[in-house]
Amino acid sequence: LKHRGPDWSGLHQHGDCYLAHQRLAIVDPASGDQPLFNEDKSVAVTVNGEIYNHEELRKKLVNHKFRTGSDCDVIAHLYEEYGEDFVDMLDGIFSFVLLDTRDNSYIVARDAIGVASLYIGWGLDGSVWISSEMKGLNDDCEHFECFPPGHLYSSKTGGFRRWYNPPWFSEAIPSVPYDPLVLRRAFENAVIKRLMTDVPFGVLLSGGLDSSLVASITARYLAGTKTAKHWGSQLHSFCVGLENSPDLKAAREVADYLGTVHHEFHFTVQDGIDAIEDVIYHIETYDVTTIRASTPMFLMSRKIKSLGVKMVISGEGSDEIFGGYLYFHKAPNKDEFHHETCRKIKALHQYDCLRANKATSAWGLEARVPFLDKQFINVAMSIDPESKMIKRDEGRIEKWILRKAFDDEEHPYLPKHILYRQKEQFSDGVGYSWIDGLKEHADQHVTNKMMCNASNIFPHNTPTTKEAYYYRMIFERFFPQNSARLTVPGGATVACSTAKAVEWDAAWKNNLDPSGRAALGVHLSAYNAETPLSNMPSQVIDNIPRMIEVPGVAIQS
Repeated sequence: LKHRGPDWSGLHQHGDCYLAHQRLAIVDPASGDQPLFNEDKSVAVTVNGEIYNHEELRKKLVNHKFRTGSDCDVIAHLYEEYGEDFVDMLDGIFSFVLLDTRDNSYIVARDAIGVASLYIGWGLDGSVWISSEMKGLNDDCEHFECFPPGHLYSSKTGGFRRWYNPPWFSEAIPSVPYDPLVLRRAFENAVIKRLMTDVPFGVLLSGGLDSSLVASITARYLAGTKTAKHWGSQLHSFCVGLENSPDLKAAREVADYLGTVHHEFHFTVQDGIDAIEDVIYHIETYDVTTIRASTPMFLMSRKIKSLGVKMVISGEGSDEIFGGYLYFHKAPNKDEFHHETCRKIKALHQYDCLRANKATSAWGLEARVPFLDKQFINVAMSIDPESKMIKRDEGRIEKWILRKAFDDEEHPYLPKHILYRQKEQFSDGVGYSWIDGLKEHADQHVTNKMMCNASNIFPHNTPTTKEAYYYRMIFERFFPQNSARLTVPGGATVACSTAKAVEWDAAWKNNLDPSGRAALGVHLSAYNAETPLSNMPSQVIDNIPRMIEVPGVAIQS
């Protein structure tokens, strides 16, 4: 796993327990090498992640002496003070193993949503294995699985328990009235705390709503931070796409508006196809949507790292929280809408978090995701879902409450047409010919005869398209174990929906494709003859011609 942490290799042994760590140094690169210890080295920790509230936590540990300035140094000391119940005190993303040599016990924990990847496995000899990636343990374990987000594993009990228990997890329908200023401030706080870094960083900017808001807030508040004192207040932004793709054009416009130093990376369909095997090896999935979106991100991450940047802030998670995927237009009522957002957030560790973490870590780059901040999720998921519902007759498009929260006439965050730009899934936005090219390539390598036998060759999560079959063949070559194939979710999907949401529209059952374009009657036509112009906000009307000009887009009328 040296690709994840090229800055330092650490190893600690106590009896038959081993802690190994590959460090990507972001905070305190000079002295924060791991494993980390308490004062007498009786407690040792290896951790991947960032603890954003570490300075506040240090103030609660006045009787403890810290060896480093690392944000993760608080973990061993918190354990000494509070035992296994300290995990919920951590505000950040993390996966860690803590060894208590006094009784040879250990605990393992993963962050609330599963932004940091983690796996657990068991060997025939009774050994327990923990790794940030599947490739770190799949050859040594009889059985292994994804370590569940928001959970803790204790050797004392030999089992898991969920430490993350927010109000929304029960999926009860919330009733807090929508307050745009409360939502705005919660997200600004989420972005600001992620500016904690001692190394050069930037923002990923696709030109869509989510990444543009992240970039706008970062640009607005960077000047007053410690980071700016070290690296200056000039923000760098990064975008990837095929030549003339929707994302490149929109990102360029946002970067000009915000005054960022913008880096635009182009790739060809063939570049992406050539990288598919490496992507599947690093991302460790055969899920079609994830591979489609991971490939451009994988190619971009290599370029970003070559510029000396080690951390980027990204916009994952917004669509799950606010119902931003285009299929949410068909949600029958607010209860179904809310339940689907809960299901999507709970599954993020298998999809977008997996992509964001591993596509960047493949090149020693860290991605931070403010939309998945614990406090922000609590605020956003407590809002009455009626406010999130997409209502054509009122001109309310997807993620309306997020857009309105940052629609500030006096101190605008973004140009209106960007603030109200329709959702483009990352794999679509980098260029529509990317997905079409993948399908054509798969068609050349998977025959009809192979598809006829797909259920016999792959009885679990049987691929239903040639593209899915192609990815599955590559995955099985790298990860042939049954445990490996069980780590990847399956089921029917349209435009990234869960299987349950496919039931919202009968027509979708015959159009099962994860691309946003599969949301028949929605993509680019959510506001059509059914919606009187008088009921549409002017910024949506202004944006429709802009969207239709994108080449290669099929419009459903």
